Amino acid sequence: MARKTKDPGLGYNSKENAQSVIKDDGSSNVNHINRKRNVNDLYSFFVDISWVHFFLLIILTYTLLNVFFGLIYVAIGIEEITKPKETFFADFLNGFFFSAQTLTTVGYGGIVPKGIASNLVAAFEAMIGLLSFSFITGLLYGRFSKPKASLKFSKNLIIRDFKENKALMFRLMNSRKTVMIEPEIKVTLSVTENDGKGAFKRNFYELKLERDRIMYLPTIWTIVHLIDEESPLFKYSKAEIKNLDARLFLLVNYHEESFSQKVYQIHNYDFDDLLLDVKYVSSSSFDDEGYTVLDHAKLSEVENM
Repeated sequence: MARKTKDPGLGYNSKENAQSVIKDDGSSNVNHINRKRNVNDLYSFFVDISWVHFFLLIILTYTLLNVFFGLIYVAIGIEEITKPKETFFADFLNGFFFSAQTLTTVGYGGIVPKGIASNLVAAFEAMIGLLSFSFITGLLYGRFSKPKASLKFSKNLIIRDFKENKALMFRLMNSRKTVMIEPEIKVTLSVTENDGKGAFKRNFYELKLERDRIMYLPTIWTIVHLIDEESPLFKYSKAEIKNLDARLFLLVNYHEESFSQKVYQIHNYDFDDLLLDVKYVSSSSFDDEGYTVLDHAKLSEVENM
């Protein structure tokens, strides 16, 4: 008999065509409103954003700081750092480049502050530069040292005949070359059903797997849920399962050699990703010298049975 589980944190309430609360990459898909922010959130924000956004923000902030201080040098008198030019733009460029030299503490010596006001501004700017680059160095270390799993999941789920019944399957692998030590997985099925009164409710089931943990994984792991009498999917045909408003929520953890500690990764599947009566193509083979060859491109490849 299928065993329902208590709400695993995803909420019972739902609606027709509700979006998943977890994105495919494992990040949150929840829109937060009226959330109070504080300075402590900055570190998490800069560590979690993509590398492209991270460097774009650094470049933008660096440019704006130099524009700001360049305008200050022009305002107090560009003659306090160098000879004035004929146009405002030329004076601003001198102020901008002097600001860049001061902010980065390079100090070429071609342009130097001569008055009290310009020296005060340059001293203050140098302090901001030192603090800023220390902050960026800390963020870079935090981004590189943050323990993170690097798993790849097959694009599709499959249902196929298996051991006189049928089974739900998907595959995963480590995208790094390291061996996954003691990987363990938990799979929760979420089925959204209409209660007959126009409201939608989620029911959750913890799926029993053929194996939910192994000793180590150097290649690919095929996760198998046997759809037998104890499965919540047993009462449905393959076509009916395909049409369910359902999702699988996965939690995988293992010991990652790169960080020497346990890491976690979340993933989810929509049943729209379900393929029927196919099987996965073998993704590993042997070369002429007898070494195992793992083809990452075949993780999601299937063939007819």
